[in-house]
Amino acid sequence: MSLRLSTVILPYRRWHEGSRASWERAEELGFHAGYTYDHLSWRSFRDGPWFGAVPTLTAAACVTERMRLGTLVTSPNFRHPVTLAKELISLDDISRGRITLGIGAGGTGFDATVLGQEPWTPRERADRFAEFIGMLDRLLTEDSVSYEGDHYAAHEARNIPGCVQQPRLPFAVAATGPRGMRLAARYGQAWVTTGDPKLYEHGTPEQSVQALRRQTERLADACAEIGRDAAALEKILLTGFTPDRNRPLESLDAFVDFAGRHAELGFTEIVLHWPIPDSDFAVDQKVFERIATEAAAQLP
Repeated sequence: MSLRLSTVILPYRRWHEGSRASWERAEELGFHAGYTYDHLSWRSFRDGPWFGAVPTLTAAACVTERMRLGTLVTSPNFRHPVTLAKELISLDDISRGRITLGIGAGGTGFDATVLGQEPWTPRERADRFAEFIGMLDRLLTEDSVSYEGDHYAAHEARNIPGCVQQPRLPFAVAATGPRGMRLAARYGQAWVTTGDPKLYEHGTPEQSVQALRRQTERLADACAEIGRDAAALEKILLTGFTPDRNRPLESLDAFVDFAGRHAELGFTEIVLHWPIPDSDFAVDQKVFERIATEAAAQLP
């Protein structure tokens, strides 16, 4: 399976003041997929413009034709499975079957308290995520769903005609812990990681590679528990959060070296942040575009 390159475009600009152009250019450059964050605000961008993921992806679907589209990642922090399923079915229809749902348990940032709730503990997030993804799987594959759980409920929720992609649009499950890995093995068509967050500040690239190797081994173990071949799951690395940070994007050679080391771990897709000046994702646009157009020929 050849290594694919994708990009994630943060929704920090007005559609007609640069955002649309980035999505169109991403497709021109040949990226496999274009993703966006599904947050209500995020870190250093909190006090500036920030737009919603679903409307942004809807607009992107209307100005692209080939590139897959999706979230990295959606979480239960401010979503409900019933309303999310309806939006996803609509997105899948508008894009003619090009949507991938990146989905995870969510973190402890602004989204975790924006609706007025207390932050959930790690156990509560894991419990909610397990129920959330299981319910969403049903909502996207069954015409009518009634359900009463510990955290979510639905009464005759109808989702006709269902997804363009059958039996449903693919899930890319973000996970690093045992429970999340089991959910990825059960429900995922892909698995997503950003590496080991404990290594971001003081770790080394070599330590990061070893941590990612251990993660892929845990995923394989989770798949083996249910008799699933781990090779059947796409393995996605969202870059920018390993100790390498932006160094792999400083040159074509640097990226090819980085991508090759991670392809050896079994990763099938590497996602690069679209350059944002004066931010953690500030890289040279020309180098970024050269990587997008030339790196694939030098990768496995």
